[in-house]
Amino acid sequence: MTKPRHPEKINKPINPIKKKPSWIRSKLLDTQVFFKTKEVVNRNKLHTVCQEANCPNITECWSKKHATFMIMGDTCTRGCAFCDVKTGKPGKLDILEPLKISKAVKELKLNHVVITSVDRDDLKDGGANHFRDVVMATKKENPKTTIEVLTPDFLRKGNAFKKLVEASPDVFNHNIETVPSLYLTVRPGSRYFASIKLLESVKKIKPEIFTKSGLMVGLGESKNEILQVMDDLRTANVDFLTIGQYLQPSPQHYPLQRYYKPHEFVELKNIALAKGFLLVASSPLTRSSYHADEDFKKLQKVRDEQIKCLKLQ
Repeated sequence: MTKPRHPEKINKPINPIKKKPSWIRSKLLDTQVFFKTKEVVNRNKLHTVCQEANCPNITECWSKKHATFMIMGDTCTRGCAFCDVKTGKPGKLDILEPLKISKAVKELKLNHVVITSVDRDDLKDGGANHFRDVVMATKKENPKTTIEVLTPDFLRKGNAFKKLVEASPDVFNHNIETVPSLYLTVRPGSRYFASIKLLESVKKIKPEIFTKSGLMVGLGESKNEILQVMDDLRTANVDFLTIGQYLQPSPQHYPLQRYYKPHEFVELKNIALAKGFLLVASSPLTRSSYHADEDFKKLQKVRDEQIKCLKLQ
């Protein structure tokens, strides 16, 4: 019996990567600022989702001194089929990480910072207390900086997420990622309605916090399924929705089904706005933290206008 030539690839199907269309192009704005941001991140031995998840916007964002810090290590306990962050057994939490993040934010003179993390199912609280400590330290060191958190789902961790809510981030973001029918293959370690419930609970506890969620398209979902996700998020009173194109990181990742065209993103944006979201960012390269600082200002402006209209009634 002939042995397979590549036994390590058994049960790891190869999904060829489709060629990117002309409308998907990254930007490089300021090379000096890009390398300054990289130097600060590397010198402080920090992780960023920009690097770990191989984000297509890293050159543009770092050229504008925008970086999404990823805390609690670079190893995730989940194995989502779309994600390029490595999966495995994480190391111990860095007790100095809150200080390191707060100092990096100050050195980069950030007006708005996004802080995310890997899933830490190995921890009793899912890392909620550590996440809170990072937010509180960043606030203390940078009182004028607004803070956006992009969190795990804290699945089966009870009310641990409330610790992070108590830290009062300006934006609480948790990505829904895809439609319910694809969860078992795309997000096998997560539960769709648990994510919806998390976002709903945050809004109930602190209505003044902006809630946000992100959706990828191109994994095989139908348009009606996308619209249902929008409705579910609005039922949970989510304020801000991001919609972006799924880009397959490697042949071992979940296969890309198709590229959406720019006009389809515009259509989805208009539908979402009609459903009541305060703000919608929808384009091929849109990601959760892409243009996060500019979008936060837009959110504030829309809310202020709503409050003004209510007072005039």
